Amino acid sequence: MTGVTTRTISVKDTDAYRKVYDLREEVLRQPIGLSLKDEDLSGDDLDTVVIAESGGELLGCVMIHPTHEPSVLKLRQMAVSPAHQKKGIGQLMIAAAEEECKRAGAGRIILHARLTAEDFYKKLGYATVSDTFTEVGLPHVVMEKPL
Repeated sequence: MTGVTTRTISVKDTDAYRKVYDLREEVLRQPIGLSLKDEDLSGDDLDTVVIAESGGELLGCVMIHPTHEPSVLKLRQMAVSPAHQKKGIGQLMIAAAEEECKRAGAGRIILHARLTAEDFYKKLGYATVSDTFTEVGLPHVVMEKPL
C-alpha cells in the first residue's frame, strides 16, 4: 500500500502508545462491550509494538509479547482502523512483526486468533494448533508459525 510505513514503538513512547491504546479500544473492545480501562495492562510494558502509519495517522498495530520460552514470541492485540481494513495493512504489519521477532531471536510465533481472523492468519502461513476456546467472550484458537 502506497505511503504506509511500519515501525516499532515501546509503551514508553507515550504519544504513539496512546494512539495504539485508543485504536485497540475502538476495534477490539468497544464492539464486544468491553473496555481496556477494566483490564490489567501492566504486561504491555514488556511488549514491542509494531505500528502501521501514513502521514502521521495510525492505521494499525500489533503487539509482540515475550513468553516463558525465549525462542517463542506471541503476537497479540492486532487492530486495523476500520477505514483501512481490507487494504493489506494487517498483512504488512504481520510481515514487519515477523521480521522483528526474527531479529529478537525467535524461532516460532504463537497467537490467539479470533475465529473470524483464523483464515487471515492461515493465508500468512500460520497453523491452528488448538481446539476452540473462549477469550474475551469470543471463540479463539491458538495458531503458530515457525520462523
